[in-house]
Amino acid sequence: MTLLKSITETQIWKSLFRHKYPDNPRDQALAVLSNVFLHLHPIKVKKSGVRMSFTWCMGGITFFLFLVETITGVLLMFYYRPTVEFAFNDIKALREHVPLGIMRELHRWGAHAMVISVWLHMLRVFLTGSYKPPREFNWNVGVILLVLTLLLSFTGYLLPWDQLAIWAVTVGSNMARAHPIIGHEGPGASFLQLGDVPLVTAASDVRFALISGRVVGAATLLRFYVLHCVAIPLGAGVLMAVHFWRVRKDGGISGPM
Repeated sequence: MTLLKSITETQIWKSLFRHKYPDNPRDQALAVLSNVFLHLHPIKVKKSGVRMSFTWCMGGITFFLFLVETITGVLLMFYYRPTVEFAFNDIKALREHVPLGIMRELHRWGAHAMVISVWLHMLRVFLTGSYKPPREFNWNVGVILLVLTLLLSFTGYLLPWDQLAIWAVTVGSNMARAHPIIGHEGPGASFLQLGDVPLVTAASDVRFALISGRVVGAATLLRFYVLHCVAIPLGAGVLMAVHFWRVRKDGGISGPM
């Protein structure tokens, strides 16, 4: 007890936990408002609004899986090299030689679970009408987060650099050629011209920008690596912060009617 008391009396502890243990409603509110970790949370929520049968806890599970993917992804970056010469062998080494090689499997299955949980979260929000005013802005943020989650899965699929990954990305990226406007096979591409010169061609459409070339190759691998490890996670992290903030600003988790 003496050791615990000496820790709780330090300046570092007091800077993080700025209020005593909450033993009444007023202290509970002050503890939440003054705590660096808890201040984003509402002081109180409706009991019905956090019922498991209502929320399914899919939002929290999705965020937890995002943290798992972030931690395991950072660990994998220490061993993976995004080049045609090393990518496949590095994936094999992660499974067979690297200590705690199970982290690659955790990352892989965590990604599958995150896609499922975010879809279930969107389904729950839709079925309970939680997208209606005043929460329509947060619904749109959630739709963008869903798209980013799918892009994370798509870009990460190429990184093992095996035949399955290469041809799956080839087929997936080929769909972009038929985009109505910025795909060179889309119906709107013929209208985007500068004089007689078409602006959207096989060398300038959205597919070319996505895979950095006309075929899946070394440049595609590097581009997908940067998107998967830096650009998309940063964007998702910012939007998740906005998402959580809006939940509180909109009155907390929506409850049953």
